[in-house]
Amino acid sequence: EIKHGRVAMYATTGYIVPEYFKWPGYLSPSMGLKFSDVPNGLAAISKVPGNGWAQIVAFAGYYELFVYKYNGTPGDYGWKAISSADPEAKKRKLNAELANGRLAMMAIIGMF
Repeated sequence: EIKHGRVAMYATTGYIVPEYFKWPGYLSPSMGLKFSDVPNGLAAISKVPGNGWAQIVAFAGYYELFVYKYNGTPGDYGWKAISSADPEAKKRKLNAELANGRLAMMAIIGMF
């Protein structure tokens, strides 16, 4: 649930941000494709060139295999995004992360 919540939070942010901001310049100079030419949402999937998808998959695969070291504890990848010396404060922060992740899962479903 933690991993799905985090992915949903990234997805929700990634769905909203292009409505307000697009990078200047070219996504694919060889194809003459500008960032501003790429539509928002799921319609963007068909506009990204095949080599772009290969780069995305290679980057994600590299991080999954070599950077994020999973040790069996859910949400523990060798670095702490949420930390606190006070156990009660840490528990509250972790519960807030779960709640926000659940909300993001519902939000991204609603955006389709």
